[in-house]
Amino acid sequence: MVFFTHITVDDLLSVGVIPFVLSSAAVIGKVLLQAYRFKYFIRKFIGHDVSSFSMTISARLGSEFVSQTTPSYIGGEIVRFAWLTRRGVPAGKAAWITTIEIISDVFVGTILGIISGVFAVLNGGYLIGTIVILLSIPTFTFWFLLMFFSAKRNLKLPNLLDRIIQKILRGERGRNLVTSTNSAIADLCQMSRENFTFSSSAVIKTFAIGIAITVVAFVLQGISFMVLVNAVGNGIPPVSLFDSVMATSASTVLATLPITLGGSGLAELGIWAYVANLNSIPSLQDIVTDSHLSVIVVWRIASYHVPLVIMWIALMKLTINKDAISVRKKNFNNGPSDSNTANRHPHGEDHRFKLGNPNGSKGQPARDD
Repeated sequence: MVFFTHITVDDLLSVGVIPFVLSSAAVIGKVLLQAYRFKYFIRKFIGHDVSSFSMTISARLGSEFVSQTTPSYIGGEIVRFAWLTRRGVPAGKAAWITTIEIISDVFVGTILGIISGVFAVLNGGYLIGTIVILLSIPTFTFWFLLMFFSAKRNLKLPNLLDRIIQKILRGERGRNLVTSTNSAIADLCQMSRENFTFSSSAVIKTFAIGIAITVVAFVLQGISFMVLVNAVGNGIPPVSLFDSVMATSASTVLATLPITLGGSGLAELGIWAYVANLNSIPSLQDIVTDSHLSVIVVWRIASYHVPLVIMWIALMKLTINKDAISVRKKNFNNGPSDSNTANRHPHGEDHRFKLGNPNGSKGQPARDD
């Protein structure tokens, strides 16, 4: 951005340390809240913790790194599913935990997106408002229907996907994958029937608290932008918390388009279009010369790149096995003969891949993590 726009390094540094730190802290608070929600859902729907508090938070943060570095924020669910099943959680319940997290984020995010789109249209931003509404409604509808049908019947892999899997993985391996996947989906539907009836006050309370945590997380994201705008401005009038939440929600909706990694460019374009009340297709020149752009870029650095470092550290903590490193060092220091002896140990190979395996269990590689 510094090379191809009017923004200079001095523009970025002019924000100041305190507003930048406060903005980053707000988004870090958001991802930590999401991590706590993950732990909360585990305890409520499974009945007990499956790992320590710090490891559960690290698993959620590490999975978020995957989500934030893929198009349309997908992939983190697979990490969380693998982490849960690796700790003995049945596949259906693991899928339920990840699904209910998606539903919480989608429902709150799309509803806020629709509201922001309506306000944009009412304020003259016809183009950006219409785009945000048109993107939010199909996403909300898809997950609502999935939730509805999963509570009414057992779903399974589509026949086309079934045939593709068995064609790629020929023989018993393909059949086993399809069977185990359909079994997990059936268990997920069973969990859906048990919980989406809302027959229990405990279930209603769990959903309400999960949604409340998600709303607060989105508010923290709004605070991250409001802090920078009100501290620096760069041509943007001071914004209220509500306006800032609307702007960042519109940005999130646009960034979910499966075009760039982590919504790079799309998130900035979305929040710029919302702040500028975009009502027609802009030219590239309009975008790169806009005075709002520098504070938006600083917001993106504070809200994306800084938390991404913390998420990466959590992912490394999740995947690096300290015991394996110490064994390799010991083998190296003791020489080849000791190393060969270690390799002949019946559990030696599995031990080296025991990535965060609980209770010191042996004989089960933990590559899923």
